[in-house]
Amino acid sequence: MSISRTSQARATRLILSLALAASLSACSLFSGDAAKKDETEGLSADTIYRQAQAAVKSTDYPRAIRLYESLEARYPLGVHAQQAQLESAYAYYKYDEPDTALDRVDRFIRMNPGSKEMAYALYLRGLVNFNRGSSLVDRVFPRSIADLDIVRQKEAFHDFSRVINRYPESSYAKDAQLRVQYLRNTLAESEVNVAKYYMERGAWLAAFNRAEYAIKHYQGSPVIIDALEIKVRAAQQLGKADLAADSLRVLEVNFPERAARLKAGR
Repeated sequence: MSISRTSQARATRLILSLALAASLSACSLFSGDAAKKDETEGLSADTIYRQAQAAVKSTDYPRAIRLYESLEARYPLGVHAQQAQLESAYAYYKYDEPDTALDRVDRFIRMNPGSKEMAYALYLRGLVNFNRGSSLVDRVFPRSIADLDIVRQKEAFHDFSRVINRYPESSYAKDAQLRVQYLRNTLAESEVNVAKYYMERGAWLAAFNRAEYAIKHYQGSPVIIDALEIKVRAAQQLGKADLAADSLRVLEVNFPERAARLKAGR
């Protein structure tokens, strides 16, 4: 079904209006208080830090960001500066500024490789990437996760995997494991869908490579059975008898019923 130009124009105007509103909101983060006296003037690092944490707790993220960044500027070598850098990343994340949140958490990771907060930093990075599609426009025009930026989803998978592998005893490992499982299935499904697309168009080598990637990187996903079948069919079409036989043996060991149907030509 085609979309009329009028509908397209309305959608475009709505998106532009949303973008303008978001831009004005972001600008007000600092410009609205630019003319005011710096509220942190004369305050100790500990006081600024406590106020910033209180602002986060009350979900006043713009104020929290101003306080954290003022703390870093006023007391760059203080005991709270490192924590302010990481906590401001969280505030930016909650304020729907994922690019800035990633910049700040990446800076923290680079500058503090031995920090005891590294598990949280990696977990936070994963959260930002995981929720990358939850922008203002995406909330108005919701999409399935399969339509989101797969690159960001892969980064989230990598971030959460690092939490599990490096810090298995951390308080973030359990949730990270659940997210890895979810992302593994989602990413595997995406790869298999692309492999099917190529297969339907006779692009057998591309289909084989996509299926092989899914099997290699997303073991345990329910769609691996489909990936194995695609490998068998693609290898046969490419004239790679040995590869087809190897893939069929793996399919027979793990999914004998599917292998039997495939051999029967069903």
